Amino acid sequence: MATPTVPAPFGVLGIGNITAHWWVPLLRGIIAILFGVILFVYPISAVAAFVILFGAFALVDGILAIFQAVRFAHPSTGQWWMQLLAGVAGIVVGVITFFYPGITALTLGWFISAWAIVTGIFEIGAAFRLRKDVPGEIFLITAGLLSVIVGIALFFFPLAALLAWVWVVATYAIIAGVLLAMLAFRLRGLATKTSPATTSAGT
Repeated sequence: MATPTVPAPFGVLGIGNITAHWWVPLLRGIIAILFGVILFVYPISAVAAFVILFGAFALVDGILAIFQAVRFAHPSTGQWWMQLLAGVAGIVVGVITFFYPGITALTLGWFISAWAIVTGIFEIGAAFRLRKDVPGEIFLITAGLLSVIVGIALFFFPLAALLAWVWVVATYAIIAGVLLAMLAFRLRGLATKTSPATTSAGT
């Protein structure tokens, strides 16, 4: 006699939907780390060159953030609007810097400051959304707080030596990248724990 199929609990499916895409924050982390390392190894003294590199990073990270928000969304875990808005902010800043590569150091400092503060706030909001499904998760919150702090610092000191805040941005990118990678591996570890429960519930 065939055993009746019992559908997996909605919450289990939702968490599984998040953990199955653990590689997205890992990819974002790797890109951020590479961006920071490039800035350290090849410190860019020309504003135009730094604008292009930063614009490319903000644009790619924004696209991945939107993809992450879409893939994490599930009826049992809600919509990831904060993560989605963070991605949109990254794309907007990236496009603006590409269209205005000749902006001054002061304007560039304000651009990066606004991007860091806005995306940091949205990342913190997304982190609290994540904590509802992954208890004790702090990596995304820490990355968001770090982004806000860097943004505030650049807002108050936009005319600091260009090389000095290139190093600041590089340091932030590497630390944030490591935190995103840690988040990814935590999600990957949860994936191995939730998949047996999902399988047993569905058999």
